[in-house]
Amino acid sequence: MSSFDKREEGFEKKFALDEEQKFKAEARRNRLLGQWVAEKLGITGDAATAYAKEVVASDFEEAGDGDVVRKVMGDLKTKGIAVTEQEIRVKMDQLMAQAAAQVKAGT
Repeated sequence: MSSFDKREEGFEKKFALDEEQKFKAEARRNRLLGQWVAEKLGITGDAATAYAKEVVASDFEEAGDGDVVRKVMGDLKTKGIAVTEQEIRVKMDQLMAQAAAQVKAGT
């Protein structure tokens, strides 16, 4: 195997690892968002954990964050809790930083 092939293989492995960490961080962010929304909805305990899992699962409906935003905004609106899309997206950004740090630390 030439040094070029080894180098290419190294880049491919790094890319795969980066993508895996990104996926894990997004899933963790969505779980944290679900916990945050559950608190706003007055959901606690096992029900809050189940709700957070629903939020994580909602991310598989389509590419991007729109499906998650729609789910939590709809749930909040149903309960009469006024939160703007901008507030949700800012919270998602904050939680993404937290989730990425947790994934990188292996916690």
